[in-house]
Amino acid sequence: MTSLSVNVNKIAVLRNSRGSAEPSVLKAAETAIAAGAHGITVHPRPDQRHITPADVDALAQLCRKQGAEYNIEGNPFAPARGDYPGLMALIERTRPTQATLVPDGDGQITSDHGFDLHADGARLQPYVQQLHDWGVRVSIFMDAGTPDLALAKGLGIDRIELYTGPYAEAFAHGDSSAAAACARTAAEARVLGIGVNAGHDLNQANLGVFLSTVPSVLEVSIGHALIGEALYQGLETTVRNYLAICRA
Repeated sequence: MTSLSVNVNKIAVLRNSRGSAEPSVLKAAETAIAAGAHGITVHPRPDQRHITPADVDALAQLCRKQGAEYNIEGNPFAPARGDYPGLMALIERTRPTQATLVPDGDGQITSDHGFDLHADGARLQPYVQQLHDWGVRVSIFMDAGTPDLALAKGLGIDRIELYTGPYAEAFAHGDSSAAAACARTAAEARVLGIGVNAGHDLNQANLGVFLSTVPSVLEVSIGHALIGEALYQGLETTVRNYLAICRA
């Protein structure tokens, strides 16, 4: 069964909009885990637009206590800024199950492309090695159709996370064929011994088709759509709905 990791960034966006403690990121994560979610994902950014370093620490303790996987996403190249100590410092002190490396910048509203390892592979190498030294599984955000899988293997990457934004956009316009490109990349990765995760704009409408087309996906990380759907269905029910799709 594909594991479900719930990204709680959007809960933090709502909380930060009022400058208070509500809604609680920790309570949302507890609810998702109690409903059966296998893990929690966060994507802290230097501008702290949603998840803060304090959230990263608190969620690490929760996941450890509940036996849930913890996935921290972010750009390892982004330097420390103000109260943000940098991605690697957060990972060093919390030791999550997985670190997902993403080539995002402040100017991006959300992650919108994978790594180009011909350009960034050499820079990534020491970060990958350090993460492995800390006992952290390393995933890297990559586009469907990437020619860089052999380079990822050479870097010692454990998993790729397929960027599914283009698939979701095509699906919304009645075209599910974009999943085939993801399936080809996933198959190539598995031949190399690289595990496959997926995430971005997956929702209850398109997830089933994606998983039936791209078999053996180990984990999906879903936040924006899941939290949006939970406004109408409730968080516990929504998580269970996603788990049913993953099982099917």
